[in-house]
Amino acid sequence: MDSPTTVSVIGAGTMGAGLAVQFARHGHRVTLVDHRQANLDDARLRIADAVDLLVEESLAETTAEELFERVEFTLDQDAGVSSAALVVESVSEDIDVKRALFRDVGAAAPDDAILASNTSGLRITDIAAGAERYADRIVGCHWWNPPYVMPLVELVPGEATSDETMDELERLVESVDRTPIRVQRDAPGFVWNRVQFAVLRECMHIVDEGIASVEAVDTAVREGYALRTATVGPFETVDISGVDLFRTIAEGLYPELSARQTPSERFDDLLDAGREGVAAGAGFHEYDESLESVVRRRDREIARVRNALDANDER
Repeated sequence: MDSPTTVSVIGAGTMGAGLAVQFARHGHRVTLVDHRQANLDDARLRIADAVDLLVEESLAETTAEELFERVEFTLDQDAGVSSAALVVESVSEDIDVKRALFRDVGAAAPDDAILASNTSGLRITDIAAGAERYADRIVGCHWWNPPYVMPLVELVPGEATSDETMDELERLVESVDRTPIRVQRDAPGFVWNRVQFAVLRECMHIVDEGIASVEAVDTAVREGYALRTATVGPFETVDISGVDLFRTIAEGLYPELSARQTPSERFDDLLDAGREGVAAGAGFHEYDESLESVVRRRDREIARVRNALDANDER
């Protein structure tokens, strides 16, 4: 790795704490910034939990104490970004909040700092609006959750983002053992969320049309589609089966697929019933354990799948 870099992460929630883990465990100095002390306190616990998972699943050899030596926690945003080479924001998915944040951070950070947004779907060009003086340094840097387990990071240029900013960010992402995906055009949702929500829309359509149950769809995706796509992508799948076959199937199937432009009413029905997800005890499914427990189990399963795939690559 090149010499350690000072990284400021703004927003000490789940993603912010996870980003702090990934940068710190690869030797970078991290300042974790938030506007609430309680959030910073919770982030300490999340970092310790993440280290436990990484060690138990043989993904890292480190301790929470070693990481905490490289992580500073602060409520002072201006001071927290004042010496950063890279600032990554992971605040609420609100365009006005992000625009205001980048205006403030751009004024307080060094003139050559990269200003990155971990937005999962907002256009980088829209986020950079009003920050023309340093719009060339504003860039999308979308990590998949949990960032200390998931290996990919989407790098997204806004219309004004410079090639130098993209190149340097790519180097920094690679320095923490992550694989950058350079998105060519600033489109909402980038790659991952466009695919994810296209799949979700069709899954919802299948349930709404009475073709299969929620449980059946989850099983089909988890133990069928996802199992195969863990090793081959969609275009590789077409090549394996034959372009002609998929072209023929697509001609007959595309007219049957969902093309709706608004979310299914099923979302509203669940929300009206107070079934907001795991934290509420129910969503599409019923839950009798905490959100933290469900997330921890999910992350461990992801870690084990990744270990299995890595072991297969080494053979």
